[in-house]
Amino acid sequence: MKVVIVGGVAGGASAAARLRRLDESADIVMIERTGYVSYANCGLPYFVGGEITDRKRLTLQTPDSFLSRFNVDVRVNSEVIAIDRPGKMVRVCNLVDGSEYDESYDRLILSPGARPIIPDMPGMDDPRVMTLRTVEDTLRMHGFIQSNAPKRAVVCGGGYIGLEIADNLHALGIEVTIVQRPDHVLPQVDREMAADVHHHIRSKGVDLRLSDAVVGFDTDGPLTVLLRSGERIETDMSVVALGVSPDTQLAKDAGLDLGIKGSIVVDEHLRTSDPDIYAVGDAIQVKNAITGAYANIALAGLANKQGRIVANNIVGIDSTYEGSMGPSVLRVFDMTVGATGLTEKQAKDAGYDVEKVYTYSASHATYYPGAKNMSVKTIFDRSSGKILGAQIVGYGGVDKRIDVIATAIRAGMTVYDLEELELSYAPPYSSAKDPVNYAGFVATNLLSGLVKQYHWDELDARVSDPNMTVVDLRTSAEYAEQHLDGVLHIPVDELRERLSEIPKNKPVSVFCHSGLRSYLGCRILMQNGYDCSHMAGGFRFYASVVKDLNIGSPEDYPCGIKRS
Repeated sequence: MKVVIVGGVAGGASAAARLRRLDESADIVMIERTGYVSYANCGLPYFVGGEITDRKRLTLQTPDSFLSRFNVDVRVNSEVIAIDRPGKMVRVCNLVDGSEYDESYDRLILSPGARPIIPDMPGMDDPRVMTLRTVEDTLRMHGFIQSNAPKRAVVCGGGYIGLEIADNLHALGIEVTIVQRPDHVLPQVDREMAADVHHHIRSKGVDLRLSDAVVGFDTDGPLTVLLRSGERIETDMSVVALGVSPDTQLAKDAGLDLGIKGSIVVDEHLRTSDPDIYAVGDAIQVKNAITGAYANIALAGLANKQGRIVANNIVGIDSTYEGSMGPSVLRVFDMTVGATGLTEKQAKDAGYDVEKVYTYSASHATYYPGAKNMSVKTIFDRSSGKILGAQIVGYGGVDKRIDVIATAIRAGMTVYDLEELELSYAPPYSSAKDPVNYAGFVATNLLSGLVKQYHWDELDARVSDPNMTVVDLRTSAEYAEQHLDGVLHIPVDELRERLSEIPKNKPVSVFCHSGLRSYLGCRILMQNGYDCSHMAGGFRFYASVVKDLNIGSPEDYPCGIKRS
């Protein structure tokens, strides 16, 4: 059996290695258009920034190592330009000398990946305007920086690649501006969860421009970035990181079925509309593992799994791909952002009866040095308690918690199950009530009716409502630092003695710094006959999102009381 693989990197290389482990007699040919067959795509920004200093570290396998270890014929700098499906042949172009030849196959695996989105706007062909997708892109950018010592850079796009390259350019001492079309960075998280990221980026001296967009470049003289708002930013270099799109022209020309965003349609075995052609990686359409809706998800971990599944199926081991939730984690300077499952908007669009809770938990025991808080948003179905998604912004321990919740979602667990999870504990690593357990506690309190909640975007309306009493339960010091007019201030520790100050003839809305004390206050009020609800996430969320203020610090206790 002869298997030809179009594209290496994650999916193609994984398929080739697995196929060889399963079938020593197979004739395996892998054709890769770049000069590198298997490389650490996600590590490319860190080579630009100097954290990875040896370029050889970016290359996981070479053509020679693939041949010696796996007996795979790897041909780099070669591109498959056409597929003859009836003849079971591919047309290959040698990109070094331009020559072409035909290669036969019994089974064909497509792993073409994705291409960076390059908008049609003036100045995109200027060498000072770059993208970052391949090793060649990385070396070009690295060489430009070494040769030109740029002082300023504009990054177009606030997604994963945009923030990673901004982080690494900043580490080189370059003055960085990020321009993002939506009103928040990172489309994988909701706006309120991105607010802390915004504050953190700006705290590093990076100029973050939201709700604006790059519309072109003036390349006569100094490079000037043109914004939709009319502003012009003079810079020394610019990186366009506006996302990627499936690279499926080859599949389209071959007449294979295409789906969402032009991605290749595959079945549960990752077989295309041609039974002898499989496809994996960033170019394929998959199912969202929660909703069952079709999606295109570009993640290296998924491509590796898909390559393994295809190899299994080719040799007769029945394997299926059950879809993805798109779990991800990102370092933004020294902050970590994790997400899995559905965002709140995606969950609502999918028709779920959406509920959410916000918790503010320390990464490990607060009495052990170095504890920093993480903001956790847990999204679930109100009627069933089924977990739909989670987003975490913090420092240490974010990756651990997002992976636990991702596993819980995959297992079909509910927020009730989060309460019961037994998770490892030692003071340097966690708390006896792990942040994952804590999210479960808060969610089940809400679903059981022990407490009612409202959210940060409702506070202003409640303060101005004459038929509502709003009570600030924070300490006097916190109140003096930042407060709202028209709000009754009673520290939670004085609440029992001052109940007479709160009228019983209208609903009461309470809030504190993070939601813990307001929950306690709400329980006191409800048991004394009040109709009470508390603000999920606390005043720190309101201040961060609505007022664009960085209130509180990661070193605060979860209840917001500052260390003395």
